[in-house]
Amino acid sequence: MSLVLDPAAQDLLFREARTANTFTDEPVTDEQVQAIYDLVKYGPTAFNQSPLRITLVRSAEARERLVKHMAEGNQPKTATAPLVAILSADNEFHEELPELFPHFPQAKDAFFAERPVRENSALLNAALQAGYFIVGVRAAGLAAGPMTGLDFEGVRKEFLDDDHTPLMVVNIGKPGPDAWFPRSPRLAFEQVVTTV
Repeated sequence: MSLVLDPAAQDLLFREARTANTFTDEPVTDEQVQAIYDLVKYGPTAFNQSPLRITLVRSAEARERLVKHMAEGNQPKTATAPLVAILSADNEFHEELPELFPHFPQAKDAFFAERPVRENSALLNAALQAGYFIVGVRAAGLAAGPMTGLDFEGVRKEFLDDDHTPLMVVNIGKPGPDAWFPRSPRLAFEQVVTTV
C-alpha cells in the first residue's frame, strides 16, 4: 500500500529531512513562522489543549543570554542559526479550554484543577506539538535543529516563568555547509510494532 502524500513531500518531511547543525545566514521571516504555526496548530492534542508555547529568540542580546545556557557542543550552532525557538509547555493551558474545547468548557475544572495533573498533561501534549512544529519547519522548506542539551532551569529563569516548562530549543534556517551528520540507523518495523 502506498501513502496518499506525494513521495516528494514524504522526502521533504521525513526521508530526506535531517537535523541541521549549520545554517546559512538567510533570515527566517515572521511570515514564515506564521505560516508554520498556521499549519501545525491543527495537530491533535488531548482536549484540544494546545499547551505548546514558542519563544522566538531574534535579538543579539537575547541570543547571548540563551547561548550561555546551551551545552558546549550546542553553543556555536545556536549562536549562528538565523532563528532560534524555545519550545515550552504552558502549565496553565487550562485557562484557554473554555475557548478551545467549547463543547465541554467544564473540562477546565473537571480534569485540570490540580497543578500536577496539568503539568503532566502539558508536558505530553506540548511534546506532541513540538514534533508537529519540527515537521512544519520542514514543510516550509527550512531545516530544524532540535536540541535538549541545555540547562532547562536556566532557560526557564532567563526567558520563561514558573508556569512554563522548557522542552527544547530549535535552531531554524536554511542548511549551511556540512549541515548533516551521517544518517543514523532506525529500528525495523518488527522491532517497533506488535500485534495482539
